[in-house]
Amino acid sequence: MSRRFPDVSTILRLVIFALGLSNIAGAQSVTPAQAQALDEQGKLEEATKAWRTITEQDPTDAAAFASFGVVLSKQQRYKEAASAYRTALALNPKLPGVQLNLGLAEFKQGEFESAIRPLETALQDDPSSRQAQTLLGISYYGAKRFPEAIKYLEPIAQADPDNTELHHILAQSCLFAKKYQCALDEFRQILHQDPNSAAAHILIGEALDGLGKTPEAISEFEAAAKTSPGEPNVYFGLGYLYWKSNQYDQAEVRFQNQLSLDPSNAQALAYLGDIEMKRGNTDKALAHLRQAVQARRSIRIAYLDLGAILTDQKRYKDAIVVLQRAVQLDPAQADAHYRLGRVYQNMGNRAAAQQELKKVQELHQKADEDIASKMAVAAGQKPVN
Repeated sequence: MSRRFPDVSTILRLVIFALGLSNIAGAQSVTPAQAQALDEQGKLEEATKAWRTITEQDPTDAAAFASFGVVLSKQQRYKEAASAYRTALALNPKLPGVQLNLGLAEFKQGEFESAIRPLETALQDDPSSRQAQTLLGISYYGAKRFPEAIKYLEPIAQADPDNTELHHILAQSCLFAKKYQCALDEFRQILHQDPNSAAAHILIGEALDGLGKTPEAISEFEAAAKTSPGEPNVYFGLGYLYWKSNQYDQAEVRFQNQLSLDPSNAQALAYLGDIEMKRGNTDKALAHLRQAVQARRSIRIAYLDLGAILTDQKRYKDAIVVLQRAVQLDPAQADAHYRLGRVYQNMGNRAAAQQELKKVQELHQKADEDIASKMAVAAGQKPVN
């Protein structure tokens, strides 16, 4: 009888199957010590595969998931690392160092709110950990929870007077938490270290304005403009302070300075429009205000002033549209509700007018916004409440 040999395709399938068995056998024999050795040798991809295999072999091994997270973090695969750390903590909440590693992985993704809880736990477990305290303070800052940021950053900053970056974050936290004296002290320390810092002059000006010392704030902004004329939004900030002080001629010059550097600066255009409206130059005001809302749809004063001008022109339907936008941008400001109520009165819509004027009675007019919030908006950030 003739012997029948398998065809080529059968042989290939057998070889592939055998290789597969070899890989599986090798995977099954991976130990934590081998995976750790690969990590220490810098063979991160191989170490990742090894730790993945180990966690698949034993899904209850908390330490393996923690080590898996470390290797993923070294490759900046922070989202996967965070998932591995969470699994480790679900299996063993007391596993040392994992809460800190989880917080760090979330922090490095910019997920500051998610970083806070594990970092708080890490600091509770080790109250002497400066790393946990610093990361927690900066995470609160990143999450715009400024009073909590101050609580953690202040003692660290005091212990490290030469850490300018840390003092800057603390100072910003104080500024946005409206703790202006704290901010002023911090920024003056920064300025002492770098007397030519335009940014420090601006921030000192913001703090002084928050303390109600607007003339002193103007002096600081003038110093910043002299030191660094190209500093972003320095002329807008200076113009706003002059505008706030009813010094409209000086404000106009500074807003024009800003527009010479940034022709589409929506806030400078809006406040120039407001100045022209106050002067009775309706056509110029409308031109500036329309440019402002075209450049950015979130400048409330532009809609408010457009509403006033359109009302004077008896263009009531158009006035309602822009005033409703002003209300939408900040429902807690009474002025837009008042102007909207007056429009409805002029149209003979008594019910709608009474509704808006009732809102005016219910609201307390907000205090003048400080320069810090204006500068944040000018820089394209969301206003800090």
